[in-house]
Amino acid sequence: MKKTIEGSIAVAEVARDCGPDVVACFPITPSTHIAETLDKMYTNGEIKSYTAVESEFSAISMLVGASAAGARAFTTTDSQGLALMHEVLFAAAGMRLPMVIVNANRSLSAPLSIWNDHQDSVSERDSGWIQLYCKNNQEAVDTVPQAFKISEDTNIPVMVCFDGFYLTHLVEQIDIPEKEVIGKYLPKRKAEYKLDPENPITMGMYALPTHYQGFRIDLHQDVLKAAENVKKEMEAWGDVSGRKYGNGLWEEYHAEDAEYLFIGMGSVMENAELAVEKMRKEGKKVGLVRIRCYRPFPSEVVEAIKGKKGALVFEKAVSMGADAPLYAEISSAMKEKGADVPLSSYVGGLGGKDITVGHIEQMFGEIEGGPVKKVWDGETGAPKIKKSLGAGEENGGA
Repeated sequence: MKKTIEGSIAVAEVARDCGPDVVACFPITPSTHIAETLDKMYTNGEIKSYTAVESEFSAISMLVGASAAGARAFTTTDSQGLALMHEVLFAAAGMRLPMVIVNANRSLSAPLSIWNDHQDSVSERDSGWIQLYCKNNQEAVDTVPQAFKISEDTNIPVMVCFDGFYLTHLVEQIDIPEKEVIGKYLPKRKAEYKLDPENPITMGMYALPTHYQGFRIDLHQDVLKAAENVKKEMEAWGDVSGRKYGNGLWEEYHAEDAEYLFIGMGSVMENAELAVEKMRKEGKKVGLVRIRCYRPFPSEVVEAIKGKKGALVFEKAVSMGADAPLYAEISSAMKEKGADVPLSSYVGGLGGKDITVGHIEQMFGEIEGGPVKKVWDGETGAPKIKKSLGAGEENGGA
């Protein structure tokens, strides 16, 4: 059913209809409206439970206990809240506990910023969670049921990421899947392993050096295998809803015959689509590849990049003292698979700086002259040049 609705409230409605047994939240901007709406739903008897905990650390800890007992568990957070969950994120994944977090992507302090970028979730990429990034609110609504299904089938927690404010507070028409449709797609959780006094087991036990590495490698391998679950559930959800987003791992737009590609994640990719459409009308062969599943990282995406004259990776995250995270992953995958395509790195949109269609057109124009690394000033449109790849010298920048 189509509604004119705020993104956060739409996500809360779908989370409710997924039938969570336990919801625990500590509200933090810009995910607050999701938590508030779920609280109201509990008051109205629409969900089984809602606990307003004293911190995000407590929220994720409560989900660990709930999931270990066999319950379907959900929370929402972002930024400093997600950072406060850090140690328990590792525990949840290591204990193989299915659960879902909706993360309303926001920058990290300091300096303090409540605005959007991807530094919060990207900083947790090695915690063992599956991470799915949405380009718009419709996709966020469609991804939450998939996240529960993927998590409970793989026994790996899933983080659904959608951009704070750009999406969370955007009011637009969204097709909300009906509760009956979600119920048909997502059956009640049947935990294969759970804490039960009648059949006692141990979770997250002490591991000696002889065994610890084996546990971590097993989790790593299972996260890699979960890529097949992500693809399968995208197909299944497409059959139910009529909507699909690429193959579930990545999505291509005018990529097949493109000479130059724009690669990225999140809501900026809708502006990238508009830029591609505009440039196509001008006769320029450009396209884009949107990474939807950042963990497990889909190295097969290189097949969509091979044979191009150039590609640029744009991201709203930095890795202090090293190459930008998504660029590093794409670059590594290209080398591993023998894809000899000039690859450029752009970092921008940090702390909510706007990245416009015009900025994206400028980026496409620049990479025609060879690969570059830049920090993009989204306020003035003037690029701040860090270094030209292969040039071996610093370039001046405004």
